[in-house]
Amino acid sequence: MTVDVVDAADWRRCAEAAGLLRIFNDAGAIEAADVLVAQRLTALGSETDERVALAIAFVVRAVRGGSVCVELTAVPTQVEIDDLPWPAPDEWLAAVAASPLLSSPAVLHLEEGLLYFDRYWLEERQVAADVLALAAARPQHRLPDIARLFPSGYEEQRRAAEVALSQGLTVLTGGPGTGKTTTVARLLALLAEQAELAGKPRPRIALAAPTGKAAARLQEAVQAEIDELDSVDQARLQGLRATTLHRLLGPLPRTSARFRHHRANRLPHDVIVVDETSMVSLTMMARLVEAVRPDSRLLPVGDADQLASVEAGAVLADLVEGLSARGDAPVVKLIRAHRFGPSIGALASAIRVGDATRAIDVLNAGGEHIEWVDTEDPAVALRSVLVPHALRLREAAVLGDGPAALATLEEHRLLCAHRRGPHGVAYWNRQVERWLAEETDVPQWASWYAGRPVLVTANDYGLRLYNGDIGVAVLRDGVLRAAMAGADGPAELATSRLADIETMHAMTIHKSQGSQVGEVTVLLPPTDSRLLTRELLYTAVTRARTKVRVVGSADQLRAAVARRAARATGLSRRLQD
Repeated sequence: MTVDVVDAADWRRCAEAAGLLRIFNDAGAIEAADVLVAQRLTALGSETDERVALAIAFVVRAVRGGSVCVELTAVPTQVEIDDLPWPAPDEWLAAVAASPLLSSPAVLHLEEGLLYFDRYWLEERQVAADVLALAAARPQHRLPDIARLFPSGYEEQRRAAEVALSQGLTVLTGGPGTGKTTTVARLLALLAEQAELAGKPRPRIALAAPTGKAAARLQEAVQAEIDELDSVDQARLQGLRATTLHRLLGPLPRTSARFRHHRANRLPHDVIVVDETSMVSLTMMARLVEAVRPDSRLLPVGDADQLASVEAGAVLADLVEGLSARGDAPVVKLIRAHRFGPSIGALASAIRVGDATRAIDVLNAGGEHIEWVDTEDPAVALRSVLVPHALRLREAAVLGDGPAALATLEEHRLLCAHRRGPHGVAYWNRQVERWLAEETDVPQWASWYAGRPVLVTANDYGLRLYNGDIGVAVLRDGVLRAAMAGADGPAELATSRLADIETMHAMTIHKSQGSQVGEVTVLLPPTDSRLLTRELLYTAVTRARTKVRVVGSADQLRAAVARRAARATGLSRRLQD
């Protein structure tokens, strides 16, 4: 069935599409980018079967959505559009299997019903092989007294220590407040003691995270735990610094896909801790594990129930699922929450297990740490929250107090699922600026103004600023400066030196991963939004330390809890083979 296109200039429509590609593009099942890649590859490979072209378009669509591959026979059930002329499943698979694009040099790979682009197929196989090799390693070292640092009451964490001290790979997963950082710090102390007992030098330890903000949080949290240890353990762990994964691997000029450290030039570290692993894409994990020495210990840490990477892959969830199915599984799940108040913890738990009724009951109960704004017009409620926070930011900025401005910035965050539209960050960032102009009688003519909160969106190695770092514009001697809270600590820079930044009165939930603030306001998108998922809501709620405010209806909440963010990958299966 061909669907009439109202806007012929719609960027999602490809005017040159023909046959099945045209039908599916006009119906909105695939976009112009999917069509163009399919047309280009079939032309280069002399492939004339339009069913293969359609399959390629859906692989492109899947990768855009974060999947590594696509299960062709399941696609018709995932596209919620009626009356499309889908190829018969067996014939579709047979057509793809016979395509010259699967011949050497292969552009596509079809494996157990999953269709991959060559790059992701190779990366997935490589990650599986390297992870299994690390998991199979058994360091022959004398075990220290684990009970010394993991006494009674630390049973879950003690299990993690036992695994990590005896194997090359340990996956540590658990929700916020379950003690992951405590486990990491005490485990590092035991690893240092183990090396000492073996007469070896102090182990070279790397702490890393996907973003600058997550690295700064890791540094702060681990150091706080180390400070609570005995002086002997503190001395063993002196001088630990967290960094981004990009910096750990060593970025090369003119490429973002390759690094100085790789299989032929391994990382020198004996222990590598990677926090917020749910944010790590398949490609980045491939670059990491190929650079880890076979005799090193790798400790991926994170919450497998959070949103996966913005890029393709669901690595942490695959590691947990795949490795848990093996005997002597190197996966430790921390369950008991220690940090959250009962209400936020109960809400997060209800969302995580898919219990919408319980989540609504928690929100209805309210209390000091929970607020539910059930409204179809969020402007009034959001203004009452966002404007006072923006005014406090402005006050600190006008006084030139960078530390106070940064501290104020961490008091509250508005989190949105979308970037654009009435539920998106662009709309609400501009709306806050309009409200500020009304409140202060100071029109916002320029992009920079005192109290402007900013988010770094790309790594800048020259300035030592990294994707995810945040800052505030402050007045210093009548001149605006950017007070930045980077992974290397606070710094002040000329605003003209910052290129890849955006205003941050609001930010996307994806961008909020790896950070935590005092109070979080979550603006839910419409029920038909493809972004409205359980993982999205869970991630947003667990960014808060002390209070969560949810703005949306019961229907939106139920839709979010019911919908899973499914990503097609084969990594979990490969890890079980």
